[in-house]
Amino acid sequence: MTLSPTGFLRIGDADLQYRMIGPSPEAAPTIVMLHEGLGCSELWGDFPDRLQAATGAGVFAYSRAGYGASSPAKLPRPLDYMQIEALEVLPKLLDAIGFRRGILLGHSDGGSIAAIYAGSLGDHRVRAVTLIAPHFIVENVSVASIAEIKTAYETTDLRARLARWHRNVDNAFYGWNGAWLDPQFRTWDISDYLAYIRVPIAIIQGAADQYGTLRQVEIAQEECYCPVDVTVLPGVGHSPHREAVDATLAISAEFYKAVMDIHEQPQGRAA
Repeated sequence: MTLSPTGFLRIGDADLQYRMIGPSPEAAPTIVMLHEGLGCSELWGDFPDRLQAATGAGVFAYSRAGYGASSPAKLPRPLDYMQIEALEVLPKLLDAIGFRRGILLGHSDGGSIAAIYAGSLGDHRVRAVTLIAPHFIVENVSVASIAEIKTAYETTDLRARLARWHRNVDNAFYGWNGAWLDPQFRTWDISDYLAYIRVPIAIIQGAADQYGTLRQVEIAQEECYCPVDVTVLPGVGHSPHREAVDATLAISAEFYKAVMDIHEQPQGRAA
């Protein structure tokens, strides 16, 4: 299909907001961007545009249900909502945009969703995965920071600031916050998926991430059989693509080019 630069896709019973930068999926490899737990397609800022310029790839960013201008999600979210996104929604979305080859790039919750997808469906179209501050398990620091942000949402101007980006701001916030603060969510663990990923992974992690420690990186290194390239950025928190944009852009673009160059080499040349 031909994608407009912006619009909505009907996936299941939800209309999902999206941005498409650069060539369409049928014309070039595509980087599919999956946002964080309070993100959306627009909250990536100009990072998708800069990534497209640095790689020449098409870049597709979308807002999951409940975020941005997408349809609201049914609350409370089930505690396996990231597995549902990866196994039920994302496959339909990739088919809908005509995804042929490329990589998944996810931040935070989006990174977890990308890892689940890559470790479960064996999609040959996905040539690599870039994970920015992903979660594989729930840590004490995660729960403490998410509890703090709930207080901020209810007592400061945070709600008003988020409302600039989310049409249904309470749906976006409480859908994410409520799941993470549910006591039963403490046992959430997606590390088993990592052993089944068969494509290269790049992890970009802030050393000062307030939502997760380097234990998340260690889990990937322990569980994965595929190549795992790790970059830890000193003094950077949970959003390297905002706090250290040039470094994150350079790492992401270099990784993309390295993995795609392998696959885009002409086949059958004589030795």
